[in-house]
Amino acid sequence: MVSCEEQGKVICKRLFVAHSNMKLYKMNVKSTFLNGLIQEEVYVEQPLGYESDTLPHHVFKLNQTLYGLKQAPRAWYENLSSFLLENGFKQGKVDTTSFHKNYDFQFILVQVYVDDIIFGANNEMLHEEFSKLMQTKFEMSMVGKLMFFLELQIKKTSNGIYIHQTKYVKELIEKFNMDDANEMKIPMHPTLYLRLDEESIKLDKNQYRAMIGSLLQLTTPTPNIMFSVCLCARFQKEPREVHLSVVKHIFRYLIGTFNLGLWFKRREDFKLTSYCDANYAGDKLERKSTSGSCHSIGGNLLT
Repeated sequence: MVSCEEQGKVICKRLFVAHSNMKLYKMNVKSTFLNGLIQEEVYVEQPLGYESDTLPHHVFKLNQTLYGLKQAPRAWYENLSSFLLENGFKQGKVDTTSFHKNYDFQFILVQVYVDDIIFGANNEMLHEEFSKLMQTKFEMSMVGKLMFFLELQIKKTSNGIYIHQTKYVKELIEKFNMDDANEMKIPMHPTLYLRLDEESIKLDKNQYRAMIGSLLQLTTPTPNIMFSVCLCARFQKEPREVHLSVVKHIFRYLIGTFNLGLWFKRREDFKLTSYCDANYAGDKLERKSTSGSCHSIGGNLLT
């Protein structure tokens, strides 16, 4: 589950990209985890078919990471971040997977997600320079302009950035056999009170959890379902039929809104505006105090 703080970091970057009218590109690192230098002492058995004729019973000490090792992602990221820092990039203080480099009035931003690297700059020459720099150290494949990333469909125009998950929503509706269901106008009825309800029929946990996990993947471009999905997610331990009916209600809402997404407008005004609300009596299930806030930059919702 993605926290509001993490979503805010991601959306803030999108707003800045839209505001700067930057072109975004994507590149992929080939054999990612084979590029990491391992620091710990790790030994492995000789793989079948590759045993040594002279030392068939020996084990080998690894100098570099292999796929499947729990140390592999960290070792790869340390290798990549060290390379970027050595070449003048600065690491983000809030998000350590983001890097930037300034050239007087020009700059380049880099975002790393395992083996996928997204980068953008306000000068086209910096794109080519960064691409050549990465290829001097790693074996890279240039994907091109950013149009699809982690189930997100991205459309960049001169007026801003539009992000949606139309393809992913259609696949989910078909996967969970909701094709013939009627549309709903809202994700959840505003007066609905969801509780444990031990008298209701028990459900298959795996199916319920699969539906919740799929919906959580949609909360980035459709944040209006966040509350409903997270409320249903609280009952994954012992899901009941009444809980499933609410989850299906959310899917029925998606049927009529699958083509909607987030539009990050490009505006000259880049000011931050915030609103906050607190509630000390709304949680009828656990009687905990709840609070909420919304923040926008340049008229675009941030978190």
